[in-house]
Parts: sequence; C-alpha cells; structure tokens
Amino acid sequence: MRLCFVVEEQYRFDGMPVEVIRQLGAWGHRVDVVRPGTSLLRLSEVVRAGGHDAWVLKTVSGGPGLALLEAAAAVGLTTVNDARSIRGVRDKVAAAVIGRARGLSVPETYAVARPELLAELPAEAFPLVVKPAEGSSGRGVRLVRSPESLAAASAGLSEEGMLIAQPYIPNSGVDLKVYGVGGELFATERSSPLHPGAPRRERSVPLPAEVAGMVAEAGEVYGLDLFGVDVLLGPDGPVIVDVNDFPSFRRVPDAVARVARAVLDLARTGGSAPGTAAVGALPPPEPVSGALPGPMPGPAPGLVCEAVPVPGIVPLLTSAGVPFRIPATAGEAG
Repeated sequence: MRLCFVVEEQYRFDGMPVEVIRQLGAWGHRVDVVRPGTSLLRLSEVVRAGGHDAWVLKTVSGGPGLALLEAAAAVGLTTVNDARSIRGVRDKVAAAVIGRARGLSVPETYAVARPELLAELPAEAFPLVVKPAEGSSGRGVRLVRSPESLAAASAGLSEEGMLIAQPYIPNSGVDLKVYGVGGELFATERSSPLHPGAPRRERSVPLPAEVAGMVAEAGEVYGLDLFGVDVLLGPDGPVIVDVNDFPSFRRVPDAVARVARAVLDLARTGGSAPGTAAVGALPPPEPVSGALPGPMPGPAPGLVCEAVPVPGIVPLLTSAGVPFRIPATAGEAG
C-alpha cells in the first residue's frame, strides 16, 4: 500500500507517528510524509485521486494539516480518521453540543469569545475549567475557582479565540485516558494538569465496564476509529471531558504495531462512516482494495518518502465495523 502521513513539526520526532511510519515501511508499504508547516506544496501533485490508499493526520488542533486532509477526502481519498469526524471533535464547541445531544455524559458547556464574559455567570457556577475551543495537549487549560479570580486565572486566554468553560468536576486528581484502536479499548491513569501538587506515575489500569460502554459509544457518536477519550470519575459517575483523534496511545501494549495494523485495515475498508460530529459536505471516501496498479511514481514536491521495502504478507487486524472489546490484559500491562 501507499500511504501519506500529514505530520506537523510538534510531532516530527514523536514516537507516534514516527515509529508507526517506520513499522509500515518495514512491512513493505510505501509511506510519504507531508510536513505542512515547513513545506511548499504543489497541491495538484500532492493531493490527487488515486495517489494514495489513505491519508493519516497527526497534527495539533488549529494547525494547517487538517485542511490538507479535507482536500484529500474531497477528491475521494480515504482518510484516517474520517476528515469530517476529525473536524467535529477538534472544535470543542461542536463536540460538546453533539455529545450532549446524543446522550453522552458531557458537562454543561459555555462558549465565550473573551474570558471576562464568564463574569456574567452566577457565583454558584464556579469553579470552572476554561480552555481554548481548538486547544490540544493541555494548552491553555485553566481552573477558575471564583468570579474574583477570573482575571488572574484566565490571563493570556484572550488571544486564543473562542473558549469553552465547563463546571469543575470534583475528583481525586487523576484523569482516566481511554484509547480506542483496532477494535479494542485500553485505559491509563495520570495526574490531572489541574492538580500539579499531586504527581502520580502514569500507568495502565483496568477499565470499568461503565466507562468502557461510554467510551465505545463516544467513538460511534463522533465517527472515530483511532481515538482517545478523557474521563473524570466524579461523584455522580464518569464524565467525558475531552475527545481526541489520533492520540499518543501511551501505555497501550504494542501500540506501534496495533496502530499500524489499524491504519492498514482502515485504508483497505474505508474506515467508519462519519459520526454525528461530521461537518461539511465532503463525499464519502471510496474503499480501496488491493495494491495500486502499475509502478509507483516518485514523491511530489513537499513529500518526504520514508519507505523500507520488505517482502512478505502483512497480517492485518480487523477494526472497522467490529464492536470494541476490552482485552483481558488491559489492566496488566506495566
């Protein structure tokens, strides 16, 4: 297969996706890499129908990579995840509305263009967790304990564009991160960025059945195949506080091989149908079966070819269309 990864500078040396790209090359697949932040791209050559079996996005929210992925989808190429679904979860305003409308356990959410507007809320609405609507990797997340602390706590957020605010969920200071890949769910826990005084080693943990059902439903609602869901175990039960496309998959056993196999399978099948979060009017991608005919052309300007040909058949894991399951070893991996 011939694949194209869109990778921004923040992830240029990150194990996810760098090691996945190497694994795919070692299995005999050709992987082209587009770096939208540092490349001059001739779009007519880089993005064209039949050029790749699938495009894969690993970029920050608000970065230039998603526009390229949407362009690939517009000419009928398969994207991992579906480009419309990625747009839906990267806009946290849309994600919050869709989640609550579909019955997911998502907190009440307020949207403001300027943080000082939150002062209009009654005092009992505080404390609030405020973050950029297109933020990622914990950037700009603030805990505002009271209306009086709003100005100091939200300093620097005025330049972030649209913001969302949600009621703070009392918790133990530990976030539960659940990853979905290849039809399976894996859970890890780590210290909350809102509780820096209580460090805890990130580790794999057993996944409660209630949380597993909630996360699997979230994957379906948002139309994602590779994803992560941040869950807080609050006094009234688990609550979803964030959803990510193509996360780090930290602490997932054999994460590189699992993600690489999932990418291949999704490239062959076309992936999941877009969820409710899908936006825009892009046509659904056509599934690709078999190899591209004829010799592979050289990389277009802006593409970095990273391929290591290895003969042999690549075993695939079926993921698209398969109900998510919790592996028996999910809580045992160190």
